[in-house]
Amino acid sequence: MEKKKLLGMTLAELKSFVKEMGLPSFTAKQLADWLYKKRVSSIAEMTNLSLANRSKLEAVCEVGLENPERVQVSEDGTKKYLFKTNNSFVETVYIPETDRATLCVSTQIGCKMNCLFCMTGKQGFSGNLTAADILNQMQAIPEYDKLTNVVFMGMGEPMDNVDVVLKVLDVMTSDYGFCWSPKRITVSTVGIIPGLKRFLAESDCHLAVSLHNPIAEERCSIMPIQKAYPIESVLQEIRKYDFTHQRRVSFEYTMFKGVNDRPIHVRALVRLLDGLECRINLISFHAVPGVPLEGCTTEEMERFRDDLIRHGILTTIRKSRGEDIFAACGLLSSKHADQNN
Repeated sequence: MEKKKLLGMTLAELKSFVKEMGLPSFTAKQLADWLYKKRVSSIAEMTNLSLANRSKLEAVCEVGLENPERVQVSEDGTKKYLFKTNNSFVETVYIPETDRATLCVSTQIGCKMNCLFCMTGKQGFSGNLTAADILNQMQAIPEYDKLTNVVFMGMGEPMDNVDVVLKVLDVMTSDYGFCWSPKRITVSTVGIIPGLKRFLAESDCHLAVSLHNPIAEERCSIMPIQKAYPIESVLQEIRKYDFTHQRRVSFEYTMFKGVNDRPIHVRALVRLLDGLECRINLISFHAVPGVPLEGCTTEEMERFRDDLIRHGILTTIRKSRGEDIFAACGLLSSKHADQNN
């Protein structure tokens, strides 16, 4: 019989679980403390539980913390970790900087969205990750204590796995869990409106929207999600919330030469985002095999940035990290990991 994983359970779920097990109610808080504060890897380490209760737990469950299968280190210090899950693999990227350390986590094995410019979409979709799978990406790396920020921008679409993502955010931001400020966490989406509605209502974490083209027909040609959830409808939902204080919304914009880098796109972005307190992050395109797109030069990106700034939109160019180990934006793919591991 496969054992239940404790990692990923919220305090409410732990309370229900210990009740089913016939354990004292205070055991739930003890378990949360061992799981998320002390980050133990076995029930045997939970020394304030009686030996009898530890034995009872060990018979049916385990912590569920699993070490990464492999790590690759970029020349710029970025690290890409490979984790095994559900008989498959996912990738996680650790990005150290002078004043911060960011972890980019995955929420799915592959992705359904099939954006033209993304390697993850090319591998197809194999399943959602569990809360244990996602939290394990954070807790199992040696740099956990150095982390200042986590972004849900790895493999998969977070709003397509929104129940699990919200559970993870609960663990990360609650007193019983990591006790992180929501302002340290950013969750991305291509615009899955049902999941987006729940995220905006049930979380205070930052939002990042994969935009990439403000013109509907052109966006549809590179992002099929535009047909089901037009970016204009996505913006209608976002505008219902206040982003003028601590919570932020940003728009990710990968730049393609001759595709989304012209003055007409600047004007369309200005119209689309008119009156919304936001930021645009311009991203370099990293070539994907078989994809007929070309990235813009640094000079072209700087010119596009400056045009947007002149129109009053805060715009930055995101520094590319880990390209040499395929850890940069759009390059994550674990399709062949089982063959190479």
